[in-house]
Amino acid sequence: MTLEAPSFLRIVASNWIIKKVKPNRWLPILVCAWGTVTTLSGLVNSFGSLVAVRFILGLLEGGLLPGIILYLSTIYKRHELQLRVGIFYASASLSGAFGGILATGIVRMSGLAGLAGWRYIFILEGIATVICGIIAMIFLPANIQSATFLTEEERSFAPPQIHSDADFEKKAEQETVEVTDRCTSGALAEEEEEEEIFEWREVIRGVTDVQVWLTAFAYLGLIVSLYSYSLFLPTIVAGLGYSGASAQIHTVPPYVPAVVLTVVVAYLSDRLKWRGPLILICLPLAIIGYIVAITTKTNTGRYAAVFLMAAGVYPSGPCILTILPNNSSGHYKKATTTALQLAVANTGGFIATFAYTADQAPRYIRGHSIALAFVCAAWLFVAANVVYCARENRARRQGRREGNLQRYQQLFDSGKTRAPIGDHHPEFLFTL
Repeated sequence: MTLEAPSFLRIVASNWIIKKVKPNRWLPILVCAWGTVTTLSGLVNSFGSLVAVRFILGLLEGGLLPGIILYLSTIYKRHELQLRVGIFYASASLSGAFGGILATGIVRMSGLAGLAGWRYIFILEGIATVICGIIAMIFLPANIQSATFLTEEERSFAPPQIHSDADFEKKAEQETVEVTDRCTSGALAEEEEEEEIFEWREVIRGVTDVQVWLTAFAYLGLIVSLYSYSLFLPTIVAGLGYSGASAQIHTVPPYVPAVVLTVVVAYLSDRLKWRGPLILICLPLAIIGYIVAITTKTNTGRYAAVFLMAAGVYPSGPCILTILPNNSSGHYKKATTTALQLAVANTGGFIATFAYTADQAPRYIRGHSIALAFVCAAWLFVAANVVYCARENRARRQGRREGNLQRYQQLFDSGKTRAPIGDHHPEFLFTL
């Protein structure tokens, strides 16, 4: 786990920079810098230098995931987004599953050029990351209009497709031109993004959005489970009598159904236009898994339990990550909400580290109990967010949010804002 810098500031600053530098440059820059620092981690020779390197690594790592989510939300329509996030999330899960096997092979290089095997893990994986960053810098488009792999017809077709993905119809004859021109749906058209300038008012709107805090604490609950998963899984496998490469191989199977379910749930989520309800369905699997892990007295039972944990938690991650991009409109508000959500949630890594300690092996009852409590809390926070969105949507359908238009018009006329009205539009409906 990397050392945390002031999370919210570094993450939200990265998301703000994306608009100026463009994502096809900023994201690869982060990846290349991250890979370079990782490579240097293999050359440290003191605790002080290790702390410094890990601190810098944390700075670079913080902006990557929220930046990717923000970038994808400008490319795909609101209810095309989760499948893409789900595929990305599943690939990250697979890399974690096979990372141990790869590390086992690299460690055997110990002694080559007088370096220990663990140093080669950082060096080789860091170099591979830099190469991936360079490839992304060459091929990743800034937006649909600059995507060279699309034909001219496809590029001309895509923007109206994105822009038409609205949960409301603009009523020009009933609204002022200023308000109508600044109403946006989940994914902003490129020309609308270019018009928006930075306003602290949009940052405040993001920080004070109740959905940010409900989903952030829900994701924190999931992070405690996700981060701790790799801590006790090898111990359970070792308890089954496996060791070395064989033990590493047996840590892979629990990830397989989780990865498949992650993609399936993401597909269903986009088709049904649900986020929270599917989390409420999946998380009970993880809850059952932790209960089994706590109560069973055999390693076979605990090994079966980790399948349920992964199957419940991993598919829920993309659902939570797409709620705010779907329900926040305007670049700077969306950049703030996605950054704040992850800044809060990432503190779960500290909790997971101290919840699972070596003295609890092999049963980890205290650690499982803590993770179980956080997963249950995550379920409750998600349920609260679903209720909030449903009630807000009902109010908008009943016409009880029409005052938002007048308030926005007053702010615009007084020169206090030039940001789009976005998700405050009375006909913008939240994704549950």
